[in-house]
Amino acid sequence: MDIQAPPTEAPQQREKAERRGLLIVNTGDGKGKSTAAFGLAMRAHGRGKPVRIFQFMKVPSARFGEHRAFEALGVPIEGLGDGFSWKSKDLEHSAQLAREGWARARAVIEAGETFLVVLDEMTYPLIYGWIELQEVVEALRHRPRDVHVVITGRDCPPEVMEIADTVSEVRKIKHAYEAGIPAQRGIED
Repeated sequence: MDIQAPPTEAPQQREKAERRGLLIVNTGDGKGKSTAAFGLAMRAHGRGKPVRIFQFMKVPSARFGEHRAFEALGVPIEGLGDGFSWKSKDLEHSAQLAREGWARARAVIEAGETFLVVLDEMTYPLIYGWIELQEVVEALRHRPRDVHVVITGRDCPPEVMEIADTVSEVRKIKHAYEAGIPAQRGIED
């Protein structure tokens, strides 16, 4: 490890920085994309800002740790899907759920009353072709000025990353699952 000197000057910022809603993307093959988005949701809620979370791959009845925590805090979190695609009994039904879920999430974004909208695991219905990519890009590009949106999931389409203000790639170096360790309650769910 190389020892580094701590910075002694603040990074450069514009004199008159623009304050507006950001489009943030958390993508990549590593663990923590949704967790980072949920951290932003907690931060915004802690500041008294209205937050909505839409999960495109979770079922409406899901009771994972994040659901229990957000429900206890009064933060709306909504499962829009029917689970992992490889468990689906009807992929066209899964696609229809994604389209209906996008319509609900889009309406919340366009209403402009929610400070932060999390679109968790939205990249999957985009890359599967279940939701029309250009429609999403246009809706995000023309959203109300003060609405922040976070999108999570692997393989985010370049068209979404292009219009995003912040893109973070979470890179997997290794994962316990590959060593045969199953998902841990309270860590993965």
